[in-house]
Formats: sequence, structure tokens, C-alpha cells
Amino acid sequence: MSYSSGSTPLNALRTAFGDRLQENVVLANYTTAHVGGPADAMLILHTAAELENAARRLWELEVPFFILGVGSNVLVSDAGVRGVVLINHARNVKIDVHSTEPSVWAESGANLGGVARQVALRNLSGLEWAATVPGSIGGAVYGNAGAHGGDMQGSLLLAEILHRIEGKVSWPVEKFEYTYRTSCLKAQPGQAVILTARMKLTFARPEEDIQAKMDEFAAQRRRSQPPGASMGSMFKNPPGDYAGRLIETAGLKGTRIGGAEISSIHANFFVNDQRATATEIARLIDLVQKKVFERFGVTLELEIEKLGEW
Repeated sequence: MSYSSGSTPLNALRTAFGDRLQENVVLANYTTAHVGGPADAMLILHTAAELENAARRLWELEVPFFILGVGSNVLVSDAGVRGVVLINHARNVKIDVHSTEPSVWAESGANLGGVARQVALRNLSGLEWAATVPGSIGGAVYGNAGAHGGDMQGSLLLAEILHRIEGKVSWPVEKFEYTYRTSCLKAQPGQAVILTARMKLTFARPEEDIQAKMDEFAAQRRRSQPPGASMGSMFKNPPGDYAGRLIETAGLKGTRIGGAEISSIHANFFVNDQRATATEIARLIDLVQKKVFERFGVTLELEIEKLGEW
């Protein structure tokens, strides 16, 4: 989101939120890429109710806001974000093992991989694919996160949504209109806030070793994806191909601009290993899109979101 400089009504926000409101906060400390300039204002929220109340109040004040959970899958500009950033620390989790059809309910700030691991400890199957996925439950629902042949579309039962027009409603998975790495909410940002989600599970079969499967996925991730500060996968895979393969074949693997590098381990990951700026990462993005299109005629679409003033 981008807003004109100086347009954020700080006095009204101070009146609405009091001492909870933080001002001019550098967002590099809240993103997995460790880049990003200041937000005009920030609120840290610890429950779904706090998130709901903050969103309602900001809509009433007509102040734009953006929600960050873990801070993955986003590139915040060096100029920062106008408006309010909501840091979602609503992380309550409840696992239902008493029904014939078990499930897990979680607030949207809960870590997706952490929820998957909690479920596995109860000998429940269904979220093994998510054990190594960075990001929050809310971000996963919003962007249809997926890995290892699974995704949120296949796991979600329903989510509690605070919609700007409809108010608080419960959406079944079909309402999200999921396609690859996107949803109707992602296509129309700013119209709704994801408060909680319930995901379906199954009781593990006697011969099924959930932990072994998760360990295998974790080992695969360590082999194929780079360590260090990154946003996760940079580009969506185009139909019938892989973004990483196209970038590598175009000769761009290991390319560096300033402190940002296209990983030499996996070309669809851009790593901040030398105090990179968001601008340097954005220049790498532009370079990759230009070279891949010139070589293959394929326009790579971002999987991450660019936030702030560009």
C-alpha cells in the first residue's frame, strides 16, 4: 500500500490507541528479509479481539493499515509505509481431538509451522506439508501457502473474517476462491482481516509416521533452500515450469546487487547477506524479470508482496 507523505492523522491515532501506538518504527526489525524503512505508526496486537478492534477503529478513522505476522513474503520499501502497520501476535491454538473429525483452530498470528508441529505431537495428520513453511496462519490463508504437494486450499475448513462491509463473518474454504498462491482477499487487499482459521485433520494410521515425514520435508528444505535472511520464494512458478529453473538457466544464479544476492543454492530465493536494502532487492527483481522474459518470453509474477512507497 502507498499513501501520500504526511497524510497519516497521528493525533487521531494517539487519541484512539494511547500509549499502545508506536511511531516512526523501522520495519526491517519485523521482516524476515531484514529490510524496510519506517512505518508512520505501529500497533502490536496479542489477541484476535485486539486485532478486530484495531481494524474496526482504523476503518472508522479511514486510516490505511497493513498486517504483518511473521514478516515473510513481503518486501517493505526503504521509504517505509504510510499509515499503520499491525503486528499480529494473536497466537492462541486449540486442537480438537475429541470429535470423529479432528481439527485445529488457531488465531491468525500463530506460526503455521509451529501449529503443524503441535498437531503432529497429538498423532494427527493433515498439516505435515506446512511444518517447514514460514509465515503465519493469516498469511497462509490470505495467500494460499503451500509446499510438498499440500496447501491451505486443501487444509482449510473455514476462517473467521472481519470484512469491511459485511462485518464479522465465517467463510468456508470455497469462499476464498483459491488458485495457485492467491485468493480473492489477496486480489482485493484492504477489504478484510483474517482473525482465526480452522483446519481439518485426520487420526494417523498405525503405520503412518508423521514425524518421519516432517523430518524428511525439513531435510529436503535444508538441502534445497538457502539459510539466512530472505522472503521465501520470490516468484510464482509459471504453468508447467519452475521459476528457479528459468532464473538459473538465464545465467542469473549467484548474481549480486549490493548486499542482495540471488541464492547460489536455489535461484528463486534472494538473500540479504550483506546489509542489503529493499531497493537493491527490487533491482534484482527487475533484472530477473527482464532477463527471463528476453530469454524465454515468460513474465515471472511475484509471489511476495511489495509494500510501501516505491
